[in-house]
Amino acid sequence: MTSVEENTDHTADSGPSGYAAARLRLLQEESQSGPSRRSALAGLTDTWLNALFATAVRETGVRGATLVAVGGYGRAELSPRSDLDLLLLHDGRAEPRALSALADRVWYPVWDLGVALDHSVRTPAEARRTAGEDLKVHLGLLDARTVAGDAGLLAGLRTSVLADWRNQAAKRLPELHSLCRERAERAGELRFLLEPDLKEARGGLRDATALRAVAASWLADAPREGLAEARRRLLDARDALHLVTGRATDRLSLQEQDQVADRLGLLDADALLREVYEAARVVSYAGDVTWREVGRVLRARAARPRLRGLLGARGDRANTRAPLAEGVVESDGEAVLALAARPDRDPVLALRFAAAAAQAGLPVSLHAVRRLAAQAKPLPVPWPAEAREQLLTLLGAGEPTVAVWEALEAEGLITRLLPDWERVRCRPQRNPVHTWTVDRHLIETAVRASALTRRVGRPDLLLMAALLHDIGKGWPGDHSVAGETIARDVATRIGFDPQDIAVLGTLVRHHLLLIDTATRRDLDDPATVRTVADAVGSVGTLEILHALTEADALATGPAAWSAWRGSLVADLVARVAAVLRGSAPAAGEPEIPTTEQERLAVEALRTGEPVLALQARQEEDAVGVDLVVAVPDQPGVLPAVAGVLALHRLTVRAADLRSMELPDRLGEVLVLRWRVAAEYGALPQAARLRTDLVRALDGSLDVPAKLADREAAYPRRRGVVPPPPRVTVVPEVSSLATVLEVRAPDAVGLLHRIGRALEAAGVRVRSAHVSTLGANAVDTLYVTTPEGKPLDPAAASALAATVTTALS
Repeated sequence: MTSVEENTDHTADSGPSGYAAARLRLLQEESQSGPSRRSALAGLTDTWLNALFATAVRETGVRGATLVAVGGYGRAELSPRSDLDLLLLHDGRAEPRALSALADRVWYPVWDLGVALDHSVRTPAEARRTAGEDLKVHLGLLDARTVAGDAGLLAGLRTSVLADWRNQAAKRLPELHSLCRERAERAGELRFLLEPDLKEARGGLRDATALRAVAASWLADAPREGLAEARRRLLDARDALHLVTGRATDRLSLQEQDQVADRLGLLDADALLREVYEAARVVSYAGDVTWREVGRVLRARAARPRLRGLLGARGDRANTRAPLAEGVVESDGEAVLALAARPDRDPVLALRFAAAAAQAGLPVSLHAVRRLAAQAKPLPVPWPAEAREQLLTLLGAGEPTVAVWEALEAEGLITRLLPDWERVRCRPQRNPVHTWTVDRHLIETAVRASALTRRVGRPDLLLMAALLHDIGKGWPGDHSVAGETIARDVATRIGFDPQDIAVLGTLVRHHLLLIDTATRRDLDDPATVRTVADAVGSVGTLEILHALTEADALATGPAAWSAWRGSLVADLVARVAAVLRGSAPAAGEPEIPTTEQERLAVEALRTGEPVLALQARQEEDAVGVDLVVAVPDQPGVLPAVAGVLALHRLTVRAADLRSMELPDRLGEVLVLRWRVAAEYGALPQAARLRTDLVRALDGSLDVPAKLADREAAYPRRRGVVPPPPRVTVVPEVSSLATVLEVRAPDAVGLLHRIGRALEAAGVRVRSAHVSTLGANAVDTLYVTTPEGKPLDPAAASALAATVTTALS
C-alpha cells in the first residue's frame, strides 16, 4: 500500500494520484496553515470524493444515496493525517449487491491511498436507531454534512438526530459526562503532562467536541470567551505533529516537541507546552462550568414536580440565598455576589468572595467572577489588612482552594492581584518527579500546607511561603535566589510587616535546605547543623520551614516524599532546634495595661458590673474595631464575653485578657481587649452588648443554648474538613503560669468553648492572647491553679487533653 505523499507522479484531478499530488502541494504551502489549511484540505477531499461517488453511482445505477462526512471531517477540520469518517446513507430501495458495489467503489480508492477510513452503510432509520444505542455514533452525527449525493436524505436525518439529542438530554448528557471522566482517568490531565495526548486527555480536543454537543442540546452552553482560540491552538499543534512525524498520532512525545515548536514558529519545546497547557486550561475550565450547569439544570428539572407537590406556593423557598460573607451569598449550590454587592466600591470583594466560597466548599458562579473581573476596584498597595486575611483564608481552605483559584485565574483576576504570577502560569516542569506545572504546584503546596497549620505558630507565613516558594521559576538562574527577591516584593505589596517579610524571604530562599541537607549531608557533623541554624535564624522560622518542606514534597509527586525522607528531615530539625534554643531568649510576659484600660477597670470595680467601650482602630488598613471590656474578677468571664460576641455575629480577629490589681482598692479586675469585626452588616450597639454580657454573667442568658440553636438553624456547609485542633503545653515560657497554646480552625464560638473547658477544669485564666491568621486561630493562654500557681506537669497535660476534647 502506498502512502498519499508518495503518489505524486500523476496530475489527474479526479484520480487518486491527482488528489495525492494536490494534497501534498497544499500541505507544503507555507502560506496555508491552521484553520484555512484544514478547511482547504477538507474541501479538496470533498471534491475528490464527490467525483468518486458520481462515478460509482453511474457505474452501479444506485439512486437515493448520499455520501455523508461525520465527526471531524463533518466539521471540515482535517489535519494532515486525519482519518475520514464516512457514512453511505441510502433510502433502502437499492439492491444490496448494487449498494455494496457502490460502497466498494468509494472505500477502496481511499484505502489504496493509505488514508485511514471509518465507514458505515445505513438507511436514515438505521442510522437513527444506531445513534440511540451508541453515544459515539450519536455524537458523530451531530456534525454530519453532505459530501455528495442527495442532500435531502441527510437533512431529514439531521433533524431527527438533533431532536432526539435534545429530547434525550437528561439521559444522554450524564452518559457523555461519564465518558469524559473515564477518558480523563485513562489519559490524564493534558495541561500537566510532559507528553500529553492532544485529543484524549482532559482539556483536549475530545472535550472541546463534547462541549459543542452540550451546546447542541440547548440545556447549557460553555463559556465561549477564548474557547474557539484554545481549540484552534490544539488543532494547530496536532497538525504540526502530524507533519513532523508523518503519522496519525495525537501524543506530543518529548523527542518531537522541539520540531513541532519550530513548525509553529515558537521559541522552544517549553514555549510549545506552555501554549498547549494554556489552551487545555481554557477547555478544562469551560468543561467544569458547563458540566456544573448541566447538573444544576437536570437537578432542577427532577426536583420541580416534587417541590410543587410538597411546597405548593412556597416552592420559591428552594432558591433561598444564604449569606456566606459580606457581599457574598450561596444560591443554588454556588457562591454568588449579593444583590447589594458593589465591586466598583469594594476592592476586597473579589478576595472575600473567593475565600468564602472555598471555606464553604462551593463552586463560584461564572457570572459573579466575570462581574468581578469587569468591575472590581483595584486594591491599593500595600493591601489593606482585610485583603491579606482573605487571601490567607482562601489559601487555607484546603482542596476547594484549587477550583476557586482556577476560576479566578481563568478570568485574569489572579494576575491582576499578583502580577508576578504571570511568569509561572502554565509553566511546564521538565523534571519527571513533578506532577504539576509550576502554578498548579504552588497551589497544591498551599493545599498540603493547610493540613499542617496546626504544627506552626504562624500559619499565615506558612501558607504564603507555600504560595511563593517556587515563584522564581519564571526567571533565569537559581529559582530560590530569584524567588527570595520576588517573595519580598510580593509580601511588601500584600502588606506584611518588615519582620514577616524577612521571614518569608528566608523561607523561599531556603525552601530546599532541609531536604537537601538531610539526604545529602552528615547530620553528626556539628558544622552541618550549625550551617542550617545560621541560615534559618530562629526556632519559629525553622518550624515553618519544616512544614513547608513536607508540603512542597507532598505536592511534587509520590516519589518526592517518604517515611524515610520524613524521618531524616525530622532528625535534622530536632538538632537545629536544639542549637537555636541554646541562644534564643525566653518569651516574656504580656505588656503593661494602658491608661484607658486602667480607667475602665476602676469603673468596673466602682459599679460592680461589666464596663465596655468600642474604639476605632488608628491604623488606616485595620480590620474591625477595638472592644475593651473590664469586669470584676469572677468565674466564667472569658466564655461569657466570647459567647456574647459570637451571638452578635462578631468575628474575633485578636484578643488579649489580663488580670489587673489596682492599688488601694479591694479585688481584681479582668480586662479584655478584643479586635472584632461584624460578620455581616454593621456593628451592634455597645449598650446591647453590655446588657447581654450582664445577663450571661448572672446566668439569665443561656449562651451555650443560644449558640446551639443558631448552629442548628444554620448547619455547617460542606467543605473540606480542616486539620483537627492541637492543644500543647509550652514549657519554660513563664515562671508564674502554665502556658497552653491552642491551634485550631477559626470558628464561631471557638473562644467560648475554650473558656468553658477551662472553667470546667477549675483553672484560672491569668491572661490570654488570641490571634486569627486567615482561617486559623492561634491562642495562647496563661493559666494557674485557683491559688495562682502553675499547674504541675501531669495536670497541665490533662488540661490540654480536656481542651482538645472540647474543641473536637
